[in-house]
Amino acid sequence: MKIDHLGIAVKDLDKTLSFYEDKLGLEKTAVETVADQGAKIAFLKIGESKIELLEALDEDGPIARHIAKRGEGIHHLALGVDNIEEKVSDMKEQGVRFIGEEPTPGAENMKIIFIHPKSSDGVLMELCEPLGEED
Repeated sequence: MKIDHLGIAVKDLDKTLSFYEDKLGLEKTAVETVADQGAKIAFLKIGESKIELLEALDEDGPIARHIAKRGEGIHHLALGVDNIEEKVSDMKEQGVRFIGEEPTPGAENMKIIFIHPKSSDGVLMELCEPLGEED
């Protein structure tokens, strides 16, 4: 495993991107909308990892609810894995709870699944694996 990215919930993606690009000098690598997650997402490269900025698409989505409850800031920690299905199966056998039953398509052509914060001491964690060409 490795740290793939750190997700940060933001109210205004363009304003926040300005800080990360202009003030910190980070390189934006992608911007996309992921309707299933109710978010507009931008990725910035930092070393071998990325920062993922997440802006809510609507007031009822998970990012909007996060910001309403906790404010802007760190949303989740994403861990890259080699075989997400195997990792999820192993973790379920150990009693780990997930949000959703199986990995789903996410941003940057990844398969993703979130570990429920009740299983990880309050930290929302995401497992991710690049989608293969056959997927």
